[in-house]
Amino acid sequence: MKARRPSVLFVSALLASLAIGIPAGTATASDQDGEHEHGNSFSFAVIGDIPYGAAQIAGFPKVVQQINDDRQVRLVAHLGDIKDGSSVCSDEYFAQVKAQFDQFADPLVYTIGDNEWTDCHRPSNGGYDPLERLARIRSVFFPWPGYTLGMQPAKVTSQAAQGIPEDVRFSRAGVAFAALHIVGSNNSLAPWTGKTGPTPEQSAEVLGRTAAVIQNIHDTFTQAREDHDKAVVLLTQADMFDPTVAGASFADYFAFQPIVQAIARESAGFRGPVYLFNGDSHVYNDDQPLAAGSRWLSFYGVGESVGNLTRVTIDGSTKVNNYLRVTIDPRNRAGLSWTRVPFTP
Repeated sequence: MKARRPSVLFVSALLASLAIGIPAGTATASDQDGEHEHGNSFSFAVIGDIPYGAAQIAGFPKVVQQINDDRQVRLVAHLGDIKDGSSVCSDEYFAQVKAQFDQFADPLVYTIGDNEWTDCHRPSNGGYDPLERLARIRSVFFPWPGYTLGMQPAKVTSQAAQGIPEDVRFSRAGVAFAALHIVGSNNSLAPWTGKTGPTPEQSAEVLGRTAAVIQNIHDTFTQAREDHDKAVVLLTQADMFDPTVAGASFADYFAFQPIVQAIARESAGFRGPVYLFNGDSHVYNDDQPLAAGSRWLSFYGVGESVGNLTRVTIDGSTKVNNYLRVTIDPRNRAGLSWTRVPFTP
């Protein structure tokens, strides 16, 4: 069902509710495990939109093992969508994926995608209440708030006290990281099956989660400045700047506006490079979505261009054949570098 154009009142309410000021941070994310290694290189792997379908589900243990065997990788990020958009959002499937996540030898940071909860209202997904599925995802994948997944969980600062344990931040090798729960389907404001607009419960969830995301962004940049970090990395599922969509309609993206504005504001006030890694649109891409001349500036109402923000979309879906290895090298003044590592047959 095509989303109805958002009412002016709803958009105004969304923006107004998130413009009341940033509250004080809840905790510090500075180097809890003594890994704030400004002088050493550090590599992490990024995957997302996987496993999709029976073949990838069967092959996912090999993906996990290959990343485990990569001696350069010391942390893994999964950017959400642990299933395709047409399969059932069952407890059994969640448990199956969680069991595979537990096999990662390095700490695993998981950002939730829309396929595992937002879109579960679809009949093909089982016709679930998305909010019930979100609660289940949190209980299954975040049993120990304040720690990552994987065989060697690492400490992180989480927003568990706000009921959002998946939003975390941490520092590694002089870079500040934040995992942000931002999903496709207009950040979960696309109408559910049989509805013509967001339900009150749906809207309340989005407002609360968006406020938490903006808080996490603010706290991450604040900590980065205090620690003199060289860069900031943001990890999320949603592609808020999808280049594959021609003539993007604000009606399908308006829920991202306050988040994009927060990223723009904080990035502009940071002296180093900022990197946004996302999945969602499935095709590798890197660009500067808020640089001078970008169509997204006026689309999201961003007043000034942001030249230090680089966005990287990772490969995903049924044709994905690689993971992204990202390296932080103190000798690289340009910031981070990355390469797409092919999956082994």
